[in-house]
Amino acid sequence: MNDLRELRIDSMGGGMPGPGATPAPPAPDKGAGEAGQAGMARILALGIAALALWIAVYTHLEAWADAATYGLLGLERGSAFAAALAFFLYDGPKVLLLLTLVVFGVGIIRSFFTAARARRLLAGRGEAVGNVLAALLGIVTPFCSCSAVPLFVGFVTAGVPLGVTFSFLVSAPMVNEVALVLLYGLMGWKVAGLYLLTGLLVAMVSGWVIGRLKMEGHLEEWVRLIHAGQDQPEVEPGWPGRVRAGLEAVRDIVGRTWPWVLAGIAVGAGIHGYVPEGFMASIMGRDAWWSVLAAVALGVPMYSNAAGIIPVVHALLEKGAALGTVLAFMMSVIALSLPETIILRKVLKPRLLFTFVGVVSLGILLVGYLFNLIL
Repeated sequence: MNDLRELRIDSMGGGMPGPGATPAPPAPDKGAGEAGQAGMARILALGIAALALWIAVYTHLEAWADAATYGLLGLERGSAFAAALAFFLYDGPKVLLLLTLVVFGVGIIRSFFTAARARRLLAGRGEAVGNVLAALLGIVTPFCSCSAVPLFVGFVTAGVPLGVTFSFLVSAPMVNEVALVLLYGLMGWKVAGLYLLTGLLVAMVSGWVIGRLKMEGHLEEWVRLIHAGQDQPEVEPGWPGRVRAGLEAVRDIVGRTWPWVLAGIAVGAGIHGYVPEGFMASIMGRDAWWSVLAAVALGVPMYSNAAGIIPVVHALLEKGAALGTVLAFMMSVIALSLPETIILRKVLKPRLLFTFVGVVSLGILLVGYLFNLIL
């Protein structure tokens, strides 16, 4: 009887599985799922509240800047110092708010799109397709001209064609989402769109030209001897991890660039307040044939990121400088810089380095003269 009872219990699912039986799958942890949903709801609520606060602050900046300049400090309207201070108090918070928002969004985007994936996407591509892809990838990878160099080396050692890697090297610092958002916020969608199209064109054509020159032998020997290692397995983070990645990007990028941003805005404020109307038009206008050449020659030795140089560009345009000349100056500062050139010398032999600087400079010059001619 006992044996029959045990057999009946086993057949009804109340006993232990016998030898060789497949164990039942564990029941889902409802508590963990509910906790995850609660965490997502909390993140969403905090995100909506933060965005609402951001919009409220952003839309009142101009009124607060005027109130502080002319009300709190009692400065006289029309004076050079008052105009410069009002410009700084308005553009400073405005640019930092835009920068924080876009860098946070880019940090989340980068959690989907890593450098390893970029290498795998570009490796083995033909030059025509590769140059376009590399230039487009540069938009979503927020590297300055110096920090793009290690990734450039990684692309070369992973088998990406040399011209394709140069398209990325030009596009990554010059045509990035920070520059586009700040240009849109300060100067409107037409200027931002022109900058996007011409920057991509310069990056793609420069890479294509360098690829046609077949200068792989002018890489430094240590670069050509490196063999790309296997990529580490990528763990896909959940949304809490992606939000943390966005916050980390803000802390890293904004934390490092805010002094440059304020320095650029201070220069722009000085131009806005103290440079006479029409003065910039006389030296950076369409009628001065040498202005584009001088702007590129001045910009190449300088070093700044997009967030630091765009307020200066804004002030130059307000004072009558030609759009083509100003775009050429900005492109040369962001895409070609003295620190980048020094770092690249460790990777490129002099002939290839000079070719790179010359081809990109020529492309920027053509953009400047073209826009001065047609606009």
